[in-house]
Amino acid sequence: MAEKRIRVIVAKPGLDGHDRGAKVVARALRDAGFEVIYTGLRQTPEQIVEAALSEDVNVVALSLLSGAHNTLFPKIVELLKAKGMGDVLVIGGGVIPDADIPGLKDAGVAAVFTPGTPTGDIVKFINEHVK
Repeated sequence: MAEKRIRVIVAKPGLDGHDRGAKVVARALRDAGFEVIYTGLRQTPEQIVEAALSEDVNVVALSLLSGAHNTLFPKIVELLKAKGMGDVLVIGGGVIPDADIPGLKDAGVAAVFTPGTPTGDIVKFINEHVK
């Protein structure tokens, strides 16, 4: 039987209108052999979690530029737990101040990747942390 591929949802929560970085990451993850589902722009936390549930993903990769990461990322983690998906790896990226990263990690975001992070680092992190 073939090994099950890691399934990743790449999502843009909130009102961001720019998704170039998310598309670059989605393409890199696909090229690394992951199954990637991209949700598109302006998704609510509820929409993202419903998509994660219906797509049976291993990873939720969030991209945010608007500054609402301290609200939206923890809400998505909470909603995943409420749906019995607490084992899903949640990672974040985008324009996120270094000072905010410890709080996001405390809220359940496994890693935060800021602009300029090599996509290979994201691939490596996912491979090392998906059970």
